Amino acid sequence: MQLNNYIGGKWQDAGDAKYVPVTNPANGEELAQVRLSTKEDVNLAVAAAKEAQKKWALVPAPKRADYLYEIGRIMKEKKEHLAQVLTKEMGKVIEEGRGEVQEGIDMAFYMAGEGRRLFGETTPSELADKFAMSVRAPIGVVGLITPWNFPVAIATWKSFPAIVAGNTFLWKPATETPMMAYEMAKVFEEAGIPAGVANIVFGSGSEVGTAMIEHPDVKVISFTGSTETGRSVAERGGRHLKKVSLEMGGKNAVIVMDDADLGLAVEGILWSAFGTAGQRCTACSRVIVHKDVKEELESLLLTAMEQLTIGDGMDETVKIGPVINKKALEKIHNYVQIGKEDGATLLVGGEILAEGNLANGNYYAPTLFTNVDRDSRIAQEEIFGPVVSLIEVSSLDEAIEVNNSVTFGLSSSIFSRDVNTVFKAQRDLDTGIVYVNAGTTGAEIHLPFGGTKGTGNGHRDSGVAALDVYTEWKSIYIDFSGKLQRAQIDN
Repeated sequence: MQLNNYIGGKWQDAGDAKYVPVTNPANGEELAQVRLSTKEDVNLAVAAAKEAQKKWALVPAPKRADYLYEIGRIMKEKKEHLAQVLTKEMGKVIEEGRGEVQEGIDMAFYMAGEGRRLFGETTPSELADKFAMSVRAPIGVVGLITPWNFPVAIATWKSFPAIVAGNTFLWKPATETPMMAYEMAKVFEEAGIPAGVANIVFGSGSEVGTAMIEHPDVKVISFTGSTETGRSVAERGGRHLKKVSLEMGGKNAVIVMDDADLGLAVEGILWSAFGTAGQRCTACSRVIVHKDVKEELESLLLTAMEQLTIGDGMDETVKIGPVINKKALEKIHNYVQIGKEDGATLLVGGEILAEGNLANGNYYAPTLFTNVDRDSRIAQEEIFGPVVSLIEVSSLDEAIEVNNSVTFGLSSSIFSRDVNTVFKAQRDLDTGIVYVNAGTTGAEIHLPFGGTKGTGNGHRDSGVAALDVYTEWKSIYIDFSGKLQRAQIDN
């Protein structure tokens, strides 16, 4: 199967386009061939989106929302199919695949509700017989660049608020996971969304992503991916005076205090660290543990890790699937070697798994280091795999200091039964998301998603805050005095 672009409500002909294989990371099976689009393809999509946006902006917001309700209904109807496609191309276990599709469904219904809100403000004027208000206005054509680890959820975080706000969009999915974008294009088509509102252009970041960023008619770029690439997106976007929203990496920590429920903490750590094979921007890669419970926590973690099952995510009994590709395997393994060289103690894991049923896939053993120096590379740099470092501390203040010592600021967590400890931690942890007595993952779509420092640039995906990315504020003054009134002069 060849995956071609969806532009202006039509599927683009193959022509003389080039394609690359899409492979299942669990077994190496080729699933499809995806198009490597060009700048010219992007230009076609932008033209279609620009033309469509003129009419789309005039559709009342509740009517725009009706399309999202229909999209959500179709996704719900196709949930199992979509989850299976997702698992096959990305590798995450099927229960996570179902959860991710559900996140997209939830976002459809949530943002549809915003179609009857999109609230602005009314405020008194400083002059008599004058009315003042602010409203949200659509921006135009927006460009969406999404990663491979959440191939549908993140796309819905970006596209659905763009739609309800009156924009049209171009979506460039990751080349590793284009099949979910293809499936979503079919959903858009079935929902009857007007031609040109939703456009999908496959291809590389260097070609398609760059063309989107540099196109004068693309007014907003929303990007999720690595911090390194995000810097480049921000630089290019800045030169073209675009609004750029960035959601990038994380080096997230679970803090375990001496009064914590250690059994609950272990559950939270395992889910946060090894779910999606550690390939989440919110994954736990550091455990900051109080010295009085460190040994006990280590023992409990090692025992629990023995129960983890590894294999093809389509197997309902499997808890950890493959990583995305061979390059990822090599990166993870390289970091493990760095950890050992830096003096950390490897307790378990630290190897590529390639025997038996795992031979044709990209599997890495769940890995646990202890006695990790807070400033070492494995404690500071994003690994994006199933590798966790235990860092010992003596107090809450030290735990918070260690948590905040990295360049990222996405997610953090603390396990404690003390209300004073919890409230101090949630105030002082410098991350965009804080969990109490839970792991570092589990964001809900009606709250803002994003982080501080090297994780983002102040914008947020999901929640009402997402609308700030896809709308402009317009201030409106209506003078019914029948005379010229000059603010700050005639009052």
